[in-house]
Amino acid sequence: MKIIHTADWHLGHKLHDNSQLEEQSLFLDWLKKTIYEQAVDVLMVSGDIFDTSNPPIEAQNAYYDFLVDITKGDSPCKKIIITGGNHDSPGVLNAPAQFLKRFKVEVIGKATEDIEKEVLSFEINGQKLVVAAVPYLRDKDIRRHTLSERFEDIGGRYKQALIRHYKAVAEVCEKHKTPNTPIIAMGHLFAVGGKTTDSEQTIYVGNLGDIGAEDFPEVFDYIALGHLHRPQTIGGNEKVRYSGSPYKLSFSELGHKNSIELLHVSESGSIQRENIICPAFRKLIRIQGNTETCIQELERLNTENVDALSTWVEIVLEEVKPNLLPLRRVASKLEHLDVLKISLPKRESTESLRALAEQAVQITDLKPAEVFDKLCTDFKISNSDRQKVNDLFYEALNLANEQ
Repeated sequence: MKIIHTADWHLGHKLHDNSQLEEQSLFLDWLKKTIYEQAVDVLMVSGDIFDTSNPPIEAQNAYYDFLVDITKGDSPCKKIIITGGNHDSPGVLNAPAQFLKRFKVEVIGKATEDIEKEVLSFEINGQKLVVAAVPYLRDKDIRRHTLSERFEDIGGRYKQALIRHYKAVAEVCEKHKTPNTPIIAMGHLFAVGGKTTDSEQTIYVGNLGDIGAEDFPEVFDYIALGHLHRPQTIGGNEKVRYSGSPYKLSFSELGHKNSIELLHVSESGSIQRENIICPAFRKLIRIQGNTETCIQELERLNTENVDALSTWVEIVLEEVKPNLLPLRRVASKLEHLDVLKISLPKRESTESLRALAEQAVQITDLKPAEVFDKLCTDFKISNSDRQKVNDLFYEALNLANEQ
């Protein structure tokens, strides 16, 4: 059996207000071709299908067109499993779930009331596979607050709630396990030790959602994670893996190659992982230096670039007071490059920084929950109302972070 693990498509994403739908469509075409060429049996997408909770119609069309293409009669793909991420709207993902199930597409946009519904057990070519399809676990889905908890206690309690959720699905998985049956877990979260980029949102307040590779039950033979955009293993454990996003979503992601994971499952149930590098559907380049050297580099790159999609460029100037007019004039005449951003060095005096630090120290020392707690005291919120107010506060705070 062959399985593809991918995540963080962020369909509809814009980089500095420039739509990435062109390279996203090219990726979906390449992924479809890869599924056919590699005779992939199962596709797993671990969250963040879309970039926003209300994705543009073009992004939704690309998503559904792809699903239609890989569920046709001649497709080798027998099962598609899609889970929701922190960017996804559970309602948008789940709305067509019953219809898509007819085409062997399983969609779990949010945590289910019956945890057994997050466990999928099926056979392909006589071989059984069990998948714990765990979506992004929202704070309100798995935890409630109590009046007596301190903010520090809430962090530990939420972590334990995450661990309990995976333990619960693991117990369900074990009920379905037979000899030579691999068990795979999916998840969309931040795991301790993961390397981030500028394009990921913080999922939880503070470090409430930080769990480590050692916190996942041993029954899982592979853990297919989403959220972090760099492909990476966690805690030195090769079976706990982020596939990463399949294309660059930020100039901060220039230091790695985008990829998907191809899992080879043997008849004995063992899993071998193969990293497949995605083509660079659009080049992103960062140029750094003074105005003159940046202009020279732009002109050189413009003559060399012959790709189907124009190259996007970020310019980081090292001059304190640059003359931007010549640079902008050259940028406006480029045929194969688009300059998306010009960054200037930050100029802050020592005095102003010191003054800001002195004013900010009291705020930075306080966590959001501590500020809220002081406000509740100031407004004399009664004990009878406090628990309800606390619940609303934490739900609003996590929702703000998600959006």
